[in-house]
Amino acid sequence: MSEVELSCMACVKMFLHASVYPRCSVNGLLLAPAGGGGGVCEEGVCVTDCVPLLHSHLPLAMIAQLALTQVDVWCSQTQQRIVGYYQANATLSDSSPTACAFKMADKILEQSSNAVLLMIDGKKMTPGYRVPPIVMYEHKDTRWTLKDKRTIMLRQWEETRAITAQILNSRDHMLLVDFDSHLDDITKDWTNQKLNAKITELICPANGNM
Repeated sequence: MSEVELSCMACVKMFLHASVYPRCSVNGLLLAPAGGGGGVCEEGVCVTDCVPLLHSHLPLAMIAQLALTQVDVWCSQTQQRIVGYYQANATLSDSSPTACAFKMADKILEQSSNAVLLMIDGKKMTPGYRVPPIVMYEHKDTRWTLKDKRTIMLRQWEETRAITAQILNSRDHMLLVDFDSHLDDITKDWTNQKLNAKITELICPANGNM
């Protein structure tokens, strides 16, 4: 059973995406470096970033496929690859994967045998949460099953929690652009370079890495 390591950058952006659209279901893609085994490190899969996708068109296959295609092209240009999928449901008490989540995860599995499916637990998305608000699944024996929590690594959890709170307090979370927003206004950058720079600025004083 391989380990999955989630970076501070990836987690902060996922949590911000869910926070920007608290009454909507949101989803996105998990990324890893394309080199050095295609995102597979000694311990397992190393998720270094994410791309926020949708907040209003999750079940629409055409929009999802368009987003997947564009992100895949961008990843090939930036030496990254898609290794997983995340989703937060509109109903806070529900952190179970939907049919859409399974379908998207299956699509990613076709290209990445170590693909993971991550659900954000809305009940734990509060300012004082101490436990990572995530539920992760792996594909095993032809179906998606809960992943052993001992194999999910968040080495910078306290920094991640603090940086997320700081960005929300400063309202810099409004820098976040998902693919939905880009479709409404194509001048908006769904690769989130401005937000990435802000998160990096806050990460570096904390521990010097992402």
